[in-house]
Amino acid sequence: MASPGKKSFLLRVDPALWEEIERLAAQELRSVNAQVEYLLREALARRGRQPAPKAPREKPPPG
Repeated sequence: MASPGKKSFLLRVDPALWEEIERLAAQELRSVNAQVEYLLREALARRGRQPAPKAPREKPPPG
C-alpha cells in the first residue's frame, strides 16, 4: 500500500540493474524504494529539473 501523497506504479527493471540498486540501497541505509526515488531526484537535478516542494502538513490542534 502506498503512503498518503505518494504515487505508486509498476516498474519493470533488468534484474542486474535491480541487484545494483539493492546493493546501493543497503550501503546507503535506504529501502530500495527510497533509493529509486533518490536516484530519480538526483537525475532530475542534474538536468536542472526540480519537482515542486511539498507543502508542509498541518498538525492537528492539541487535545
